Amino acid sequence: MQAAVVVFPGSNREQDVMDAIARATGRQPLKVWHRDSELPKADLIVIPGGFAYGDYLRCGAMAAHSPIMREIKAKAAKGTPVLGICNGFQVLTEAGLLPGVLMTNKTLKFHCMDVHLKVESSQNIFTCGYQAGQVIRVPVAHHDGNYFADDETLDRIEGEGQVAFRYCTADGALTQEGNANGSARNIAGVFNETKTVLGLMPHPEDATDPLLGGIDGQALFSGLAGALS
Repeated sequence: MQAAVVVFPGSNREQDVMDAIARATGRQPLKVWHRDSELPKADLIVIPGGFAYGDYLRCGAMAAHSPIMREIKAKAAKGTPVLGICNGFQVLTEAGLLPGVLMTNKTLKFHCMDVHLKVESSQNIFTCGYQAGQVIRVPVAHHDGNYFADDETLDRIEGEGQVAFRYCTADGALTQEGNANGSARNIAGVFNETKTVLGLMPHPEDATDPLLGGIDGQALFSGLAGALS
């Protein structure tokens, strides 16, 4: 599997996700600058975390109009998988590739901690390394991770199985205590309609090595490697 990682001014997790992909595949991802107008041949496109354009206007709003995004939209329309993590999730919603928006955390504070996630489904390339209902622990690092959509959209994405992960407690309960940023219906990550685009706020790439404090994010990347090889 060959991955391409897109870098914006203000990205800061590109090396983390490149390391996680390399651990899973044994192959170094390609790095793509946001002002490039073409993407190299790749089986997976990744938009990493960070603060693209300093989060001016809205998180991800300016990055969504970078030259490379036209190519990413075209590739996504043809079925190339796209993964957006944290700021990458914000970019994908601003670009219209995923439903909903990311708002300021309900605490009005930056969250930097481990959270628990419930895996909603394993019937897709992104979460095939997990079991449906499995609870994993991964870090978050965001100020604007409060997922929001209107009730009609929320009903639709839930009905179509587009919810990928939900914030939960360690025992898997979907409570407000396990949903620190206040996301609607505890949603931590969503798919597009064809489940070829995934955005999530937590950082699975930073839970892929015991030295990082855990390996619960490893299965996302090893599952992708198996599915796309």
